[in-house]
Amino acid sequence: MMNSFSTYHPGVNFFYFTAMITGAMFFTHPVFQGISLFSAFVYYISLKWKKGLKVNVCILILMLLLTAFINPLFNHEGVTIIFYLKSGNPVTFESILCGISSGVMFATVILWFGCYNAVMTSDKFTYLFGKIIPASSLIFSMALRFVPRYMEQIKIISDGQKCIGKDVTQGCMIQRVKNGLKILSIMTTWALENSVETADSMKSRGYGLPNRSSFYFFRFDGRDRFCLFTMVVLMALVLVGALTGHNTIRFFPSIKYPPITFFSLSLYAVYFFLCITPVAINLLEAFLWEYIKSGT
Repeated sequence: MMNSFSTYHPGVNFFYFTAMITGAMFFTHPVFQGISLFSAFVYYISLKWKKGLKVNVCILILMLLLTAFINPLFNHEGVTIIFYLKSGNPVTFESILCGISSGVMFATVILWFGCYNAVMTSDKFTYLFGKIIPASSLIFSMALRFVPRYMEQIKIISDGQKCIGKDVTQGCMIQRVKNGLKILSIMTTWALENSVETADSMKSRGYGLPNRSSFYFFRFDGRDRFCLFTMVVLMALVLVGALTGHNTIRFFPSIKYPPITFFSLSLYAVYFFLCITPVAINLLEAFLWEYIKSGT
């Protein structure tokens, strides 16, 4: 699928992901969580395809099982007691549901951050905050690149060590440990050298100086204004629901949720349209592209 949403202005992208991550963390209503999880799942799959599917399934299963089983062991609130542990502490239905809700929240936030890393590249973040907080924006953009770049580099080092018979998969157990420590040492040295080179490079380019100019391809046009206006209106409606208590539920001491009304159903639809916006844009762009090709 075409990733057309990433071609929008960085401000539009950043506003969207800020809204999605914030909503995933604070909207605990099952319908809102389900909408956010489904949208993050679909968008992540459209960006990562088969690799994204494997990662998504692993994350979902791990987070749900981990929090659903661990939360009742430490949280004993709730009035619906299912059984008692050997320690005498009760396991309640409310604590289990709270654990599942927390697991969904963690998985959804991770998926949204995965989509964020695929769309909000370091140059976009630097463009938005380079003049306001130059040092912090550089550190944050480097931190976002830390995991994928270092994973790629450690694979290169491991392949090189494998050619000379010193990979972690070669030799006896003791030799494998030594090979692993050797790879870690090489990786640490490369990371330190890379950080020094990056600092010297940015300093030589005058990064952070008040009168330094920068060239970017980004332009805030009519398409960006319409998309941002639409998302702001939808987010404002969702916040109205949050202020009236329709976006969350109460787990303790007993489960209490807002009644299903026309207003709440409207909020669900609005939040779904907001969450699915990038996927809808990508599908629309793909449809228009196929239509144009078929007419030529």
